[in-house]
Amino acid sequence: MEQVPEQAPAPTSDDLMIEVDGQLVPNYAATMRPFTEGDVVTGKVVRIDKDEVLVDIGYKSEGVIPSNELSIRKSVDPSDEVSLGEEVDALVLTKEDQEGRLILSKKRARFEKAWRRIEGAASSGEPVEGTVIEVVKGGLILDLGVRGFLPASLVDIRRVHNLDEFMGQKLECKVIELNRSRNNVVLSRRAVLEEERKEVREQILGRLQPGQVVEGKISNIVDFGAFVDLDGIDGLIHISELSWSHVNHPTEVVAIGDTVRIKVLDIDRDRQRISLGLKQTQEDPWQRVVDTQSSGDVLEGKVTKVVAFGAFVEILPGVEGLVHISELADHHVENPSEVVEPGTPVQVKILEIDEERRRLSLSIKRVEGQHLPLRDVQAPAPEEGAPASEETPDLELSEEVFQEPPPEVEAEAEPSTPTEDGAPAEAPPAEEEQAEVAPQEGESVTERPDAPDSTDEAAAEDES
Repeated sequence: MEQVPEQAPAPTSDDLMIEVDGQLVPNYAATMRPFTEGDVVTGKVVRIDKDEVLVDIGYKSEGVIPSNELSIRKSVDPSDEVSLGEEVDALVLTKEDQEGRLILSKKRARFEKAWRRIEGAASSGEPVEGTVIEVVKGGLILDLGVRGFLPASLVDIRRVHNLDEFMGQKLECKVIELNRSRNNVVLSRRAVLEEERKEVREQILGRLQPGQVVEGKISNIVDFGAFVDLDGIDGLIHISELSWSHVNHPTEVVAIGDTVRIKVLDIDRDRQRISLGLKQTQEDPWQRVVDTQSSGDVLEGKVTKVVAFGAFVEILPGVEGLVHISELADHHVENPSEVVEPGTPVQVKILEIDEERRRLSLSIKRVEGQHLPLRDVQAPAPEEGAPASEETPDLELSEEVFQEPPPEVEAEAEPSTPTEDGAPAEAPPAEEEQAEVAPQEGESVTERPDAPDSTDEAAAEDES
């Protein structure tokens, strides 16, 4: 059984006076409370200097609190920490130093009390409150009586770009890591906010339905899309759902702080994730093509990308079709760059509109009166280890759209030139027709081959 130390008996009236040289004088030693180094004592501030504070604790001399022992803050002014007549708790560091002074520490006494309080909060899960006293690399320092570290990623539910705005604020945080040997306290304000907003999130998820059009504010932008704050819960607009046109980066379409109208595409209520679409609230340019154009129409367009198997041409903002390499020119084309380059304005003839798969097949060579000059293109040397030629992907195009129409009048054969012995010369072998490269399965004629891949939304929300 743990033994409780006996307390010193209180001095009696007889102990308060002693006889010295035949005279009764006050026994000051009897009025002093016994203490040892490491004890916490209470005293009254009697003097404040620039570098120290004097405290009367009922000892034979005042205790001295050096300025660096007043607070865990750096370079403090003693007059900002204490005032004359204020009662303070202090931990006894040294009963008598080399100069005979009693050395005390206010910050260490506060540390001991605060540590017990923080340990209790860590065990119960209750939040602790502290004031932000420093902005450091990677987060904030809070004064809890001890120095608590709040990582930048845990300051708010979403990423905070300017930590200086929290300077001097009182924040409620949960203790997520505690190490007494290193005096290490790690905090999370995000845990407190998420707990407060959990009920709000559930209400929002219960109210939203797929197909609903709502308003929100862009809260964060990443390479694969943009996050939208829906009054308490974030939803993701994937980059492929930002615009009907090809988007290289979300910043081409939205900016942080923009208010947008979006359509709810899908809701995962178990994982509390919402998929949103911005382009669904805008006119679909593909529908304009279906409603106003038909096979055989000739349109103005601009080459947007040249690939090994042809060129993509934009005929309307957000609508591109493919001109297959065999439809670029009447003559044999080895490299599409011999005929067109990105930015080239061209006229194209619509060969096929696949409404169901949203694919558009175009032709340049079938536009009457259009002859594009042959460009001098020097093929780059293949990289070491690279394949000799790029395979043409399967574009799933209809076979009939690339068949040449039969000639109306068959050309008469030219007379053969006789040889020296009078026999007619043999006609040169006809140039073999270019074999049509068999498309590989799965390629879309309107989808750009460099379209970005989908990114796991789980990683997306963790990043947000």
